[in-house]
Order: sequence, then structure tokens, then C-alpha cells
Amino acid sequence: MPGEAPPWLWIPITLAAALAQTFRNAAQRHLTKELGTLGATLVRFLYGMPFAALWLVAVLAVAGLPLPMPGAEALGWTIIGAVGQIVATALLLRTMEERNFAVGVVYSKTEVVQIALFAIVLLGDPLSFLTAVAIVLATVGLILLSPRASDGPAGGRPAWLSMAALYGLGSGASFAISVVGYRGAALALDTESLFVAAATVLVWAQAIQVLLLGGWLWARHPAVVRAVLRAWRLSLLAGFMGAAGSAGWFTAMALEPVAHVRTLGLVEVLFSLLVSRRIFKERIGMRELAGIALVVLGVLLIIVTRAH
Repeated sequence: MPGEAPPWLWIPITLAAALAQTFRNAAQRHLTKELGTLGATLVRFLYGMPFAALWLVAVLAVAGLPLPMPGAEALGWTIIGAVGQIVATALLLRTMEERNFAVGVVYSKTEVVQIALFAIVLLGDPLSFLTAVAIVLATVGLILLSPRASDGPAGGRPAWLSMAALYGLGSGASFAISVVGYRGAALALDTESLFVAAATVLVWAQAIQVLLLGGWLWARHPAVVRAVLRAWRLSLLAGFMGAAGSAGWFTAMALEPVAHVRTLGLVEVLFSLLVSRRIFKERIGMRELAGIALVVLGVLLIIVTRAH
């Protein structure tokens, strides 16, 4: 259990989760051309569910605890998290289509900055100096990452209205909603183990995602579902990596404060830059690199501010 684990164990688990998530994103990016955005999104949940179920069985066996059944509150939060993750994943893949692999991942990381901004605007949270600096840095970074700001035609659509920016910011906001939903679900479950709670929420969420997205696609676009089933080889890899990444994130956050895990988890940006260059042969200019650096710095400042 968390108290019995070595104090450093969260570090390799977080690094492994970030690497697994990078490979999952890369596999889904490959599948997008064949299956479309929603088909590639379904892959993550459909092929990840068996691995998530195996992880839950293993956690229950180690903990020696019964399977907790979610009540209305936990189920409600799980649905919020599941729907938020569906939208976030689809928008992330669309962002990668508009720009490139690494830039899409960086846009999704704005979730931390957006949470802080929403808290200021909607909840009246005080605006500290570091938070203000973080928001400014991230904003400038996103403008640099915009296709219209960096390499779009003169007189084109403003940076904040580019499709890449809209998809990317929407992805970050949806991931933020998803995180809140999953945390609420885990806290609402009646179990003494954070590991069991996290693994249970993961399985329920993926089941809901398969039913919602898979059912909708089967009713409206059955050919897409058949194509997802035919592309089982790469899809199985994406599903496994997705489940492994999710299990890693949940486990690391059960062992260590979320702020620390999210800070180290930004290593995913570096992994994504390598994949973007090596696998997808995408060129990343100096302006994009500067934008990535500013966004990451803004996220780091927000995490440090909230940690204290």
C-alpha cells in the first residue's frame, strides 16, 4: 500500500506512464488516417478496457479487498470524467492533424493553466504574481504555436481563432474536466485503498466510454466500428499503452502529491518531441520550440504555485 512503498517509487512509475502515453498517442495518430478521429478515439477505450480490467483484478488481489460498487455520486462523477476524456482525446487527435504531434501534446498540457484561470474567473480565487506570470507566459507560448502566428498567410485568421488553437485549447479544457470527474469518483467510492478506487474508476470509465462512443458509432457509422475491429494489431498496442499509462498515472498520484507527479509528467513533452522528429519526420522550427518552452514554463509555475 502507499505507506509501504519506497519513497522514490513514484518517479519511475511516472516516467513509465509518460512514455506509455506518448506511444499511445503515436499509435492513435497513425490510426487516425485509417479510422478517422472518432474511430481512433474509440481504439483507446475499446482495446484498453481488457488491460484495465486485468489491472483491477491484480490490484484487488494484492490489496485483499472486495470490489467496490459505485453509488450514484461516484457513477455521476465517472460519467463526467469519461465524457470529458472522450472529447479531449478526439480534440487532441484533431490538433495533431492540424499541426504536428509534439505541438498537439503541448496544447493538451494547458489543462493546468486553464484550471487556474477558470478558478480566478468563476470562483474568484486570488490572482497571485506567479499565477499571472504563468498565464502570460502560456498565452504568449500558445500564440507562437499558432499556425497563423508562425507560418500562416498574411492577413489570415487571428492566432486565437486558428483551428489548431481552438482544438488544442478545447482538448486541454476537456482533460481538466476529466481529471476533476475522475478524482471526484475515486473520492466517492467506499473503499480504504486509493489503488482500488483508481483501478475501479478506470474500468468503469472505459466501459462507459465504449458504450457511449462505440454505441453511437455503431448506430451512425457502423463501417468505422468494423474498421476498428479489423485494425486490431496496432489498436491492441494503443489500448495496452493507454491502459498502462492510466494505471501508472493513478498509481503515481496515490503515492505522491499530484503536483509533483504532474511536474515530472511534463517529460512527456520531451518524449513527444523525439517521436515527432524520429517517427513522423516532422520539422519543429525555433518559433515552435520557443512556444513549447513558454507553455511548459507556464504550467510549471502554476504547479509550483498550487503546491505551496
